[in-house]
Amino acid sequence: MKREFNTERKLYTLCILVDNIPGVLSQVARLFSRKGYNIHSIVSGDTDRPNTTRISIEVMGDELMIEQIAAQCRKLIPVQAVKILDEETCIRREIALIKVAAADRVSRDEIIQLANIFHGKVIDVSREALTLWVFGSESKNTALIDMLEDFGILEIAKTGSIAIERGRSTIYDSNKLRDEYDYGKQL
Repeated sequence: MKREFNTERKLYTLCILVDNIPGVLSQVARLFSRKGYNIHSIVSGDTDRPNTTRISIEVMGDELMIEQIAAQCRKLIPVQAVKILDEETCIRREIALIKVAAADRVSRDEIIQLANIFHGKVIDVSREALTLWVFGSESKNTALIDMLEDFGILEIAKTGSIAIERGRSTIYDSNKLRDEYDYGKQL
C-alpha cells in the first residue's frame, strides 16, 4: 500500500549527526543543491559525543521532499543519524548581532530599553552606535529588528537556527533500524 504524503509546504528542520571530518558539511550541503533544494538555514557544531558534529538544516518543503532528502542524507558515509523535526515538535533558536545608530543619549536610552524588553544585551557602545546581542526565536529577533529600524540599523549578523526536539525524545532514539543508516555504506 502506497503511503500518502502531505503536500502542504512548511518549514522543516533536519538534524543530522555526522563524523567530525574535513569536508562533511560541504558534502551534506551539496546533496541539497544537487536535488535543487534551497537551504533556508544551516548550522553545525559540537555535540555531547566526541568526534561527532550536529548539523541543523532548515528547509521549506513538503513531506515527500523532506522524507526523500532525509533518506539521501542517511546514505552518506559520515552520517550517523538523521531526524526530521517540524515546527510543532521542536524548539528553534538563533542569535542576532544588531548594530544600531545612536546619535544621542535619548536614542541610546531607548535602544537599551528595547534590548531589555527583548532580553537582549548591549555588547558594544560607542558615541554613534550600540551593538546588541539577542537570542531567541526568529520571530522574536525579527520583532526587535523591526523596532530598531526607526533608529537606523547599521549592520546585522545572524546565525541560522539551531533546533532540538521537545520533550524526552532525542536524535539518539532508536526509532530507526541501524541497518537503515548503514544501507549502502558497505558497498
